[in-house]
Amino acid sequence: MSPTERVTLAEEVPQRETRVPDLGALAAITDAVEAGAGLPEILRAASRALDASLILIDRSGAVLAVAARSPADERSLMRDAPDITTVELKVAESPVGQLRMRAREQAPDGSILRLVTTLVGSEVERVRAPERASEQAATSFQRVLLRREIADRDDLIARGKELGTDLSGGGSVIVVRARARTPTEDDWRQRLLAVAGRGARSISPGAIAAAAEDDPDQVVVVVPDPDGDTGRRVASAVIRELESGLAGFSFTIGRSRHAEDPLDLSRAGNEALLAANVVEGDPRRSELGYEETGTYQLLLPHMNDPAELNRFYDETVRPLVIYDEQYETDLLGTLSTFLECDANVNATAARLITHRHTIRYRFERVRELTGLDVSSTDGREKLSLGLKAMRVLGIAAPRGPATEPGAEGGRVPR
Repeated sequence: MSPTERVTLAEEVPQRETRVPDLGALAAITDAVEAGAGLPEILRAASRALDASLILIDRSGAVLAVAARSPADERSLMRDAPDITTVELKVAESPVGQLRMRAREQAPDGSILRLVTTLVGSEVERVRAPERASEQAATSFQRVLLRREIADRDDLIARGKELGTDLSGGGSVIVVRARARTPTEDDWRQRLLAVAGRGARSISPGAIAAAAEDDPDQVVVVVPDPDGDTGRRVASAVIRELESGLAGFSFTIGRSRHAEDPLDLSRAGNEALLAANVVEGDPRRSELGYEETGTYQLLLPHMNDPAELNRFYDETVRPLVIYDEQYETDLLGTLSTFLECDANVNATAARLITHRHTIRYRFERVRELTGLDVSSTDGREKLSLGLKAMRVLGIAAPRGPATEPGAEGGRVPR
């Protein structure tokens, strides 16, 4: 048996001695549902009916209600253990949450468990459906806003206010990414959205968080920002919330400038995306504001139509990316370090802890692959712009041990 048993509503808990159902407790669940008593009261009635400690969790991972004997019992329910059963709650085959259960004496009868979980799942769906509808409306508004499909400023502000978002004083945009350091469960993206949204709304209650259309690992947050500083404070709050609520992940956050006119939030979205792409993979920091991106800002006009960026990337550093991926070398990383060291070979060798002859060998290979010579000003400028185009496009750099001839795995005798 796995550490945590998972069953669907159509399945029964593992075969073991079951208890006689308490019909009075079942009636209490029905009464609580009919009276609209709320999920906590319904879960307490379900706990009596099943004679079990319960935790009710929605599909984003948020705890909705608890029926446990003590705080220690509650904490143990959240940990995988042989005596914990996790029941997936579904309504019309759509997941709405899960019920984590520990039987106190005897396991509940399978048919009673199915009846109780069906009632609980239906109530979760009823209670959370308006909230999800509001979330879907906010997501739709955010997307048409960032695509600049609303041309009238007054209409934009009015539609935002209907959703509890006042953009009359302008706003800013934050892009949030998470990368799992180790394999993890499938629903972490829902938790990313929930945690990032919670952090944003702790500073700006009208913030709208939604999953990015083209990247499932990315959340976009539109922040009402009347003072020009709210976006920065929201980004800091989101980082704190992610670090405490989503363990085992690395995070990247890009932040736009303040857009005084809400019609400019489309541009702000591109600014936040550019900042996130620039800081992606930087071991020194996880957050970057657009105003800190320096010369990368010259490439912002190409964010909506990246064909020119792709062409420049293809003609400069793409051959290095392909070579590094094929041979597990680090030509691209060496080039990037060389440019950061003001084209100084000795400083590059010192930073990479390798011999300067190895650095020169790698640059000869760069010249062969790209036709560009790092010893010439023109070659360095084109390669530098190629690296910038690559980062703006969000293309991850391959990293591996330097195993090309002459590198000796990076361990060159001195």
